[in-house]
Amino acid sequence: MMFGALPRATRRTPSLVEVRASRIHGRGVYATRAIRKSKRIIEYTGARVSWESIPDDSDDPRTFFFGLHNGKDVIDPAIGGNEACWINHSCAPNCQAIEDESERIFIYALRNIRAGEELTYDYSLEIDEPRSKESEIEALCCCQSRHCRGTMLQAA
Repeated sequence: MMFGALPRATRRTPSLVEVRASRIHGRGVYATRAIRKSKRIIEYTGARVSWESIPDDSDDPRTFFFGLHNGKDVIDPAIGGNEACWINHSCAPNCQAIEDESERIFIYALRNIRAGEELTYDYSLEIDEPRSKESEIEALCCCQSRHCRGTMLQAA
């Protein structure tokens, strides 16, 4: 009797992150285990769409479109997005978002992150119109860090 090679069991690598309630805002993304500084954690995914296709009157305050460096396109996490869309803003972040040469966005650890710690990055939101009291209110920051600048808008 001849037997072939036994199939190798496939193991799925446990995720580095999980989504749950956040003290910062709504839902947040948390490390499921310790993450070392400079580690690539997760890709920010979603549909690639043009800025022109985004309605000016979008009423969903939870959705931020991730603008790409090409200036024409954004990532819409509402279409095909993953857990990364729930990473909250902080003025004292433990992560950063980096766009690579293929216009993909990855979240990297800025420092060592403990298991159970919420992941955050500085959104540095850009707006087309001049900064106003209204735009400051719309981009109000809830990070509660000692270095909070009070807004998710790009530092002036």
